[in-house]
Amino acid sequence: QVQLVESGGGLVQAGGSLRLSCAASGRVRGFDRTDWYRQAPGKQREWVATIKSGGGTTYADSLQGRFAISRDNAKNTVYLQMNSLKPEDTARYICHAFRTINVEGAGVDYWGEGTLVTVSS
Repeated sequence: QVQLVESGGGLVQAGGSLRLSCAASGRVRGFDRTDWYRQAPGKQREWVATIKSGGGTTYADSLQGRFAISRDNAKNTVYLQMNSLKPEDTARYICHAFRTINVEGAGVDYWGEGTLVTVSS
């Protein structure tokens, strides 16, 4: 089984930075992509960024330029560097990974429990 464990959240002032980590344990080879999502209190879950197995990255338009996703394969860890943080970035940040299991594209989703980020004004 695969487990995703996020860390690195906390309280930061507006304008500050945080780096979140998503450490995968278990059978971690073959993820097609790993994503970060976030969910603010009372709001729907929102996609933040994706890193694909080949290293390509994509970002939510509103966050590009401030956030950067990266990966350390040796550590089975994906990171989210967040800069110039704003109070509206306050949310639980959740890691997700997807592994395709057949040629039709069906796959398995893995989710972490998230790490809380609070940005004070």
